[in-house]
Amino acid sequence: MKIDGGFLGFSISSKGMSIQRKKMDIISENIANADSVRNADGSPYKRKMLNVKTEQSSFASNLKLENQSIKLLKSNENHLSLQNQGEINLPEMKGDVTINEETDNNKGEVVYMPEHPDADDKGYVEMSNVNIINEMVDMIAASRSYEANLTALTSSKQMIKDSLEI
Repeated sequence: MKIDGGFLGFSISSKGMSIQRKKMDIISENIANADSVRNADGSPYKRKMLNVKTEQSSFASNLKLENQSIKLLKSNENHLSLQNQGEINLPEMKGDVTINEETDNNKGEVVYMPEHPDADDKGYVEMSNVNIINEMVDMIAASRSYEANLTALTSSKQMIKDSLEI
């Protein structure tokens, strides 16, 4: 979901909600395939993870919109002394968020099951490397992060609504 028009709070919150939704989708796929011993290629299911990176380096860069600057108004000349007549230049806003889906290539638990059709010569079967407890903890964290972004979006909406009533 992309929101334009200078509503920076809306776009940040919606991007966060989108990322958490994708994370919950991947976690639910991991939980659904936790007991899968064989994929289409014959190997056990491998846990998937969402890797999120951003190139922004500071809080000030999040406030920056293209090549603008913030001007500080003073009621008294002695309150604040700036060399650039009250103008602060913020660093340029860097790149966007990159989201990559990765696969955990660690080996799963090896269980002795000689009657299983996927057992090797010695009767051992490699299980999926998904840990249900870790996945549930990650699901709760993603759900709470989604709720936090929703609360921030609602607060931004309420601030804009209140400012229109002035």
